[in-house]
Amino acid sequence: MIEITGLHKSFGVHNVLTGIDLSVPEGSTCVILGGSGSGKTVLMKHMIGLLKPNEGRVVIDGEDIVPMGPEELERVRHKFGMVFQAAALFDSMDVYDNVAFPLREHRGLSEEEIRKLVREKLDLMGLPQSAEHKFPADLSGGMRKRVGLARAIVMNPKIVLYDEPTTGLDPITTDYVDEMILAAQRELRITSVVISHDIASAFNIADQIAFLNKGVILEQGPPEQLRSSQHPAVKVFLQTWFGKND
Repeated sequence: MIEITGLHKSFGVHNVLTGIDLSVPEGSTCVILGGSGSGKTVLMKHMIGLLKPNEGRVVIDGEDIVPMGPEELERVRHKFGMVFQAAALFDSMDVYDNVAFPLREHRGLSEEEIRKLVREKLDLMGLPQSAEHKFPADLSGGMRKRVGLARAIVMNPKIVLYDEPTTGLDPITTDYVDEMILAAQRELRITSVVISHDIASAFNIADQIAFLNKGVILEQGPPEQLRSSQHPAVKVFLQTWFGKND
């Protein structure tokens, strides 16, 4: 579903990505794991065409988006849903209108059709009908994340991108968010790409992990492969978690 080869990106003299190769199979969950400043967010922006690389290819569902113009990119972006770090809900809209927003903006549907789709996605996220008329300020952090994902999947995208979905959450809420990601992947067969520095969450949800360090993916594979990695940088990063939990 996503195939990135030879991706380089610099900002002035600052080299951020220095030869990224990444493959994400359809229907899988890939976690791009790395510390702050490793280039995770810049890589994600290339996936949806917000940035153009200095060189390299970004193939989404069989199409190289690098040479595309604005209209073609807009068409490809409809294949994506996005879950932002702080959910990025509209404070002035209740839960129902937040989830309905993409449908009203991009689809010529009746209100009855919109209601059916919104309710379907809220049900999938375990949100009761009584939550529809609550505003973001009235929701817990975990519920805001669930509403954010419901909005991201309401247009039935092929790919969902998650930007640091567990940052700032307590362990119990983090488990809820992990289960939410797994439920969306399991029920909808979407391809998920998760940008994270949360090692425990990554090993909980990933089919494969790509470890990004200083603009290069040092290793990519299933979680058990990363855990047994002999690469010094991978071992040091993972030791911060496994060293205190073994």
